[in-house]
Amino acid sequence: MKIACVGGGPASLYFSILMKRQNPSHDITVFERNPAGSTYGWGVTYWAELLEKLRASDPETALAIRGNSVSWNAGVAHVRDRTTLQPGDVGFGIGRRRLLELLGERARALGVHLEYEHEITADDLPDADLVVAGDGVGSTVRGRYAEQFGSDIALGRNAYIWLGTTKVFDSFTFSFQETEHGWIWAYGYKFSDEQSTCVIECSPQTLAGLGLDRLGEADGLALLEKLFVDILDGQPLIGRDQGDGTARWLNFRTLTNRTWHHGNIVLLGDAAHTTHYSIGAGTTLALEDAMCLAEALGTHPEPQTALTAYERRRKSELLRLQSAARHSAQWYENLPRYIDLPPEQMFALLGQRHSPLLPYVPPQLYYRLDRAVGRLEALRRFKRWLGPKLARTSQSRALAARK
Repeated sequence: MKIACVGGGPASLYFSILMKRQNPSHDITVFERNPAGSTYGWGVTYWAELLEKLRASDPETALAIRGNSVSWNAGVAHVRDRTTLQPGDVGFGIGRRRLLELLGERARALGVHLEYEHEITADDLPDADLVVAGDGVGSTVRGRYAEQFGSDIALGRNAYIWLGTTKVFDSFTFSFQETEHGWIWAYGYKFSDEQSTCVIECSPQTLAGLGLDRLGEADGLALLEKLFVDILDGQPLIGRDQGDGTARWLNFRTLTNRTWHHGNIVLLGDAAHTTHYSIGAGTTLALEDAMCLAEALGTHPEPQTALTAYERRRKSELLRLQSAARHSAQWYENLPRYIDLPPEQMFALLGQRHSPLLPYVPPQLYYRLDRAVGRLEALRRFKRWLGPKLARTSQSRALAARK
């Protein structure tokens, strides 16, 4: 099979690796418009479950990724002058650039052709048996057939900016700072022994009130460093590490598509779907897409049957995470509802922000019920039944509101 992957992100590269392992005679080319080593963002997160899947799919890639990752096993939240530490599952971070280097090296070693600085336009798609659109939320390929794919993008309310810092966080770190214009908060996690990612978020009212939507990059970073001095320990915040060197305030784009394939084109990763960054699953979902698509193509000899099976399975698997991401984003959009709780309660509900029950129950009552649920099996069963029911109802309302 002749395969063209548009976009040189983790999904396309890993898919090309799996397909070459499956059948070395596949002719696979990955087209990336940017130079080799050029990428946006800083570090990405993943969890032990993904590592096990990577080991099962390609042990060599899994070994390289784990060997270039750092880990943590606790979360810490700073609210005003209060600090709460809570143990948690082991999480991993790796630099996005390093991840792309590892995947690129592995793909090239298996015989995949990597063509950097080669932009694919909507009117000049590659001649191939299968075109894999892995070119992100702004996919050129998907945009060419937006009507056929049934693409829909919903903008989140809050503004965010993706930054780096030389402060190396020991734990996954949250900092919530109150200003005269409202709350602003940061998520920080290390991705190497020298650097961390720091995502900062606030409401549009706070953004405008602080002037962050009007300040130049240097002045904006200086203000943010002052606001988050509690976690930065005097270390600087840094704009983009590639390209024009600037970082911009954005609104998260939640992308959905009615169908993920059209003719010989199939969507992968952020070109097919996005989930809010606050659940830290974007790269994991992209790599799982690649595994699922490669498995479907290896299982079903007829390509269209394979693409249909891939889409059906991944859409089903994504339902729970998409619901979790939506509720997580809403938790932060409604931060004043939770921020004045006692520290241990606020942090507990921060960990429960994915719950479809939480928006419908007064926070302190939810906290007490959640503690009781942990002790009584009957309540655990009720929560498992009611949560998905409310999630489906909420999703149906959200979809109806867009029509």
